[in-house]
Amino acid sequence: MSSAIRPRGGTRQVGRIAAVSVAAALVLTACGSDDDGGSGGGGGGGGGSDSALDLPDLSGETLEVAGVWTGAEQSNFMAAIADFEEQTGATVNFVPTGDNLATFIGQKIDGGAAPDVALVAQVGVVHEFAERGWLAPVGDLAQEQLSENYDQGWQDLGAYDGEQYGVYVKAANKSLVWYNTTSFTNAGVEAPTTWDEFVSTAGVLSDSGVDPVSVGGADGWTLTDWFENIYLSQAGPEMYDQLADHEIPWTDQSVTDALTTLGELFGEERLLAGGSAGALRTDFPTSVTQTFADLDAPAAAMVYEGDFVASVISDSTDAVVGEDALVFPFPAVGDDSPVVSGGDVAVALSPDTGEATEAQQALMAFLASTDAARTWAGQGGFLSPNKSLEFDAYPDDVQREIAEALISAGDDFRFDMSDLAPAAFGGTTGQGMWQALQDFLRDPEDIEGVQEYLESQAASAYGD
Repeated sequence: MSSAIRPRGGTRQVGRIAAVSVAAALVLTACGSDDDGGSGGGGGGGGGSDSALDLPDLSGETLEVAGVWTGAEQSNFMAAIADFEEQTGATVNFVPTGDNLATFIGQKIDGGAAPDVALVAQVGVVHEFAERGWLAPVGDLAQEQLSENYDQGWQDLGAYDGEQYGVYVKAANKSLVWYNTTSFTNAGVEAPTTWDEFVSTAGVLSDSGVDPVSVGGADGWTLTDWFENIYLSQAGPEMYDQLADHEIPWTDQSVTDALTTLGELFGEERLLAGGSAGALRTDFPTSVTQTFADLDAPAAAMVYEGDFVASVISDSTDAVVGEDALVFPFPAVGDDSPVVSGGDVAVALSPDTGEATEAQQALMAFLASTDAARTWAGQGGFLSPNKSLEFDAYPDDVQREIAEALISAGDDFRFDMSDLAPAAFGGTTGQGMWQALQDFLRDPEDIEGVQEYLESQAASAYGD
């Protein structure tokens, strides 16, 4: 196991290599780099190439894939799946699960109708599924693709108790702030690099007549990402690891400090599009579209979230990524800008036998291949951990630079804290981190109450 990987909950490592490489790439982007050669190059960061896939004839077979994705994310995934259907003759249906994927899968299994493959965002959920005997190993063909195309850290994230159950089909850099270039030009501001500069820039934007920051507070997961970036930058990687493992309580002073910092934004109504009440009514896609749908008179100047924002911009607005929409690294609260990674892992469900069917193994192998990643990347708003994927597969320089930064980091990264946690704490609507941070957005002065709730929920979920 890589030194950057720890078994409980998967990897936590977002080290200095990742932070520096991402920041360097994005500074070039924010300055409007127009080098057509960009960071495209001919091959992926690892210099590998995918091994030839020999997929079986699956004519007449139907596979069901379950995941939380909707809109552009779902459409772009199915565009890649169309290649699998063409190669094998199989039919693949996508079943939306809603936000609580773990509950959905459990109910389907109880009813004897488990999907063939689930797309899971949380490492903790994969471990729970494996412990319950719901998962099947990926199979030899998928393992060949993983060994060829993935660094060990990404393979370890999809493994549990020495068995490879998952294929990471999608990665995310969740430490990016996207901005409307017209708003910044009109206000006479530039991309900030520190948290203090970020809050000051937001104030100038407000004075110019545009709401500074769009927050998708109706989706609790976006708020956990805000907290995690601030905490990682302010408290540092070691404290981040300890909090992720619940080795320190959520009542710790480091959490108080991070919430206090976040309150400098969430506690200033004029800095949020629609104020806190408006933010709590705004879902993630709307937080993006209201920043870029009307370029001359947007509802907000900036929106924080991962590289996948690009797909919403391209799919739902006329804004052009790299021109109307630029990006800068999440501002540094401490010495360095944070880099928090996330991702979605495909797992084959087989609660009855514990073995994957030929069709399931074929789909898992395809998802680990460069064929799938290449088609998916071309749709935009997608980042692949597949090191063999050539950077030219991405549709613009912004996404190429983000992808190159991810691949150059290798195994040295930290994973989204809420996705590492048990689902009851890190990924369930109406409880845990999601509920606590919505409560905090509603009342940023009640830091103590939020911390006490977080600790109570964590103690229950972690079985302390």
